[in-house]
Amino acid sequence: MSANKIPVSSSAAPAAIGPYSQAVRIGDTLYASGQVGLDPATGQLVEGGVAEQTVRVFENIKAVLTEAGLTFADVVKTTVFLKSMSDFAVMNGIYEKYLAPEGVVPPARSTIAVASLPKDALVEVEVIAKA
Repeated sequence: MSANKIPVSSSAAPAAIGPYSQAVRIGDTLYASGQVGLDPATGQLVEGGVAEQTVRVFENIKAVLTEAGLTFADVVKTTVFLKSMSDFAVMNGIYEKYLAPEGVVPPARSTIAVASLPKDALVEVEVIAKA
């Protein structure tokens, strides 16, 4: 392992379901893997629709950021994956509460519609944050 590449893991977020880290820190930059709406306690998708899954996604991301000593205000780039773009407005309203509250510069963002996500999730979000 590179001395500059430090894994970041939080038990308050779902364990990785493959050969990857929840996040990797290089210097003052954190590259977080995509999170879907898995309940960290059960490893199962939360019940409900895109709203419930999106809230769980951001709570999972918050846990990883916290473990790294960061907050949502430190996020500089996000990528959002949606199973259906018809869910964009619901996801976006929740996204705004976490990543773009009043007085915070929102991160750059890409939003992509995909055919399928892990565990048949409706939304996945990955972030890059800088201390």
